[in-house]
Amino acid sequence: MSVLNLHHLRLFRAVALGGKLTEAARQLNLSQSALSTQIKTLEAALGQDLFERRGRELVLTEAGRIALDHAEAIFRTAEDLKATLRETGGSRRALRVGALSTLSRNFQMAFVAPLIGRRDVELVMRSGSQVELLRALEALSLDVVLTNLPPSRDTHTPWLVQSLAAQPVSLVGTPRRLGAGRSLFQLLTEEPLVLPAMDTALRAAFDAMTSRLGVVPTIAAEADDMAMLRLLAREDIGLAVLPPIVVRDELALGMLAEAARLEGISETFLAVTVARRFPNPLLREVLNQAEFEAQR
Repeated sequence: MSVLNLHHLRLFRAVALGGKLTEAARQLNLSQSALSTQIKTLEAALGQDLFERRGRELVLTEAGRIALDHAEAIFRTAEDLKATLRETGGSRRALRVGALSTLSRNFQMAFVAPLIGRRDVELVMRSGSQVELLRALEALSLDVVLTNLPPSRDTHTPWLVQSLAAQPVSLVGTPRRLGAGRSLFQLLTEEPLVLPAMDTALRAAFDAMTSRLGVVPTIAAEADDMAMLRLLAREDIGLAVLPPIVVRDELALGMLAEAARLEGISETFLAVTVARRFPNPLLREVLNQAEFEAQR
């Protein structure tokens, strides 16, 4: 087998991802015949046909699918190496953290707390949807994604998922609304509630609990954003169902209080990463700290 040419491998990857020779040639600023010749050269070097033609499209053969998997790994490692060496060449290192836009800001701050104020560290914080963040993580634009939604694993993107904390969930409201001590059943039946959105795991667990208790709650508001649940609780429109960490400051100041702990319901916070040949040492530092805090 002749020496593998990485330039040919990059051209093959472009065709494989697009499925059409003409489109790949246009994007690569090559003639179709030149691109076809270089793909054939790669096939000769590997001793395998990488494509079969179906109509106007090129479809990967079994060998082609294997070659694409390896090409993705090779170029991902190259990007990883460039990013790492760029950072180690300077006096400061960056940690790029993505967080689900609906995730508790207090939790995010607690996660990066060991790095805050360090002169040798630059923190890059980004929020977005799960799909956007995982795409950035796979492209190595992020070092870690914080979420409460476990991502599905597959052979192409074997996410590494670490549980950071399982926070208890409570009914939280203003002291004025709570009044004298009442049972959980009384609170659920007598007070309007501010609930997580229907498509969240937390809401599903809460609905299961109220069904088990035979309660039909009065819903004052719903939100899929923890920050919005916090604000609604402060506005005193009802008792909010959320982890106390979300309203930690309000609880400390006496603006809000825990009415009741919802036993058996918790909010799990996760850190999602990908395997890297050159892992960011700052990430290991905060993950180790989070693991230590979880065990205390």
